[in-house]
Amino acid sequence: MSMVFTPFYLPLVGLVALFIFSYMSMMPWWYKMIVLTMVYLFTILLPTVLIHIYRRYQGWTLIELGKKERRMVPYIISILCYFTCYYLMNVFRIPHFMARILVAALMIQIVCALINVWWKISTHTASIGGVAGALVAFSLLFSFNPVWWLCLVFFVAGMVGSSRMILRQHTLSQVITGFLVGTVCGFFMII
Repeated sequence: MSMVFTPFYLPLVGLVALFIFSYMSMMPWWYKMIVLTMVYLFTILLPTVLIHIYRRYQGWTLIELGKKERRMVPYIISILCYFTCYYLMNVFRIPHFMARILVAALMIQIVCALINVWWKISTHTASIGGVAGALVAFSLLFSFNPVWWLCLVFFVAGMVGSSRMILRQHTLSQVITGFLVGTVCGFFMII
């Protein structure tokens, strides 16, 4: 569950949902593919590869990288990659409405990195919380009932949070706090 629902997928999933379920489905397919490719490169591929290289250079396993004091460089790498993607979206004049999803994910990363200075927080549940918050915000903006989608998000959040605790990477309070931070950031960055 932790590998499938990695925090890096939040912006890509959000944009795919917008391209399928909103008026943005009318945009040309080539435009959507360009945007999705750019977001994939800068929010999934590049941070994953750079963090993997950093982890291998340090000689750490994935579990060892999960220690609070070893998470700051991966946070910085992902924040820089997300910011670069947002900058390129502005350069290429991608609508701010679509870039808001990236801003929400970037804000979640920044808040989690700041909290991580004092206390370890679950970025996995913060990301799925960001999906929940963004879903509620989009339901207000587009006037639709999000209950069934929220049920799905809560179900996945429960599985992800449970997997993080089973792997002994987080406590229950770290998982719940991560979800709440993500929900608040996701909601307010979209609204």
